[in-house]
Amino acid sequence: MISYFIHKIGYALLTLFGVVTVIFFLFNVLPGDPSRMMLDQQEDSAQLQNIRKKYGFDQPISKQYFYYLNDLSPISIHSNNPNNFTFLSPNKYSYLPLLRFKKYAVILKYPYLRKSFQKTDKKVSEIINETLPNTAILAVSAITIAIFLGVLFGILSAIYKDSLLDRIISIISTLGMSVPSFFSAILFAWFFGFVLHKYTNLNMTGSLFEVDDFGEGITIQWKNLLLPSIVLGIRPLAVVIQLMRNSLLEVLNQDYIRTARAKGLSKYSIIKTHALKNALNPVVTAVSGWFASMLAGAVFVEYIFNWNGLGKEIVNALNTLDLPVIMGSVLVISFMFILINILVDVIYGLLDPKVRIA
Repeated sequence: MISYFIHKIGYALLTLFGVVTVIFFLFNVLPGDPSRMMLDQQEDSAQLQNIRKKYGFDQPISKQYFYYLNDLSPISIHSNNPNNFTFLSPNKYSYLPLLRFKKYAVILKYPYLRKSFQKTDKKVSEIINETLPNTAILAVSAITIAIFLGVLFGILSAIYKDSLLDRIISIISTLGMSVPSFFSAILFAWFFGFVLHKYTNLNMTGSLFEVDDFGEGITIQWKNLLLPSIVLGIRPLAVVIQLMRNSLLEVLNQDYIRTARAKGLSKYSIIKTHALKNALNPVVTAVSGWFASMLAGAVFVEYIFNWNGLGKEIVNALNTLDLPVIMGSVLVISFMFILINILVDVIYGLLDPKVRIA
């Protein structure tokens, strides 16, 4: 078991290193000059030079890459003379010194995602802390809807195989997988938030936390969560329905299920006691992947519904070429994706004794 986790952690670290490398070189070869965008077209040559020096745009790409890895790494190398080594200065965050040498020191710190180019030197970690909870709430709500309805409809579809109900559920799930999320978001916002607003009392756009009309306080608008969570959950719902149906049908054809029927057990008892647990294995695997991808897939849904989450923040950062926010957000999403996959491997082993690690 210990060697299994060591292997998984090593794989996760190697994957993260690859993600960091790809993200850095991808966004640092994009067209456009971030320093000009930061000055909003009001720059002169002196200002441009100062900005490029401050953020390291005047350094070779290899040195910028080293500085970025140094900022992200929990164990970093830093200068004991921060006035001469701007990017090796530990004064920009809290740290714990581990080793000291003549010119450099090795320190322990939290990964540093740098500061936003556009939001008056606001830390990227602060921006993510403000927006990620809203995205997490949206993703959890969407996956909860997908799991509950998907398992339910999948069971009904398997029990009533080849019936009218099975065909209707199959058509709905096929449509759910084929319709893009951004189109579903526009359609749901228009139909339920505008056409049927008098009956649903739902808004076309809105976030979870909103300032009241007098600007004196923040209120929680739970109704604004309904439409984006349904839209975000449509595609995983369709996948869960199909997986649950096919998996349950396969399990119901096993020999031990025939034995249970021969003993006179009811269909409900057979499904609840013997079939459901084994049929959930592929569903759990699929749900894990969908939940992690929702953090990235929520970009279009959040932007259309004006949901103040990490996805909307990424779109705004792309429009202004705010590279630290883009890179930091993608790294956080990648880390959560890897972490969730590791947790799912453990859960999968608990559900299926055949795949447990000895």
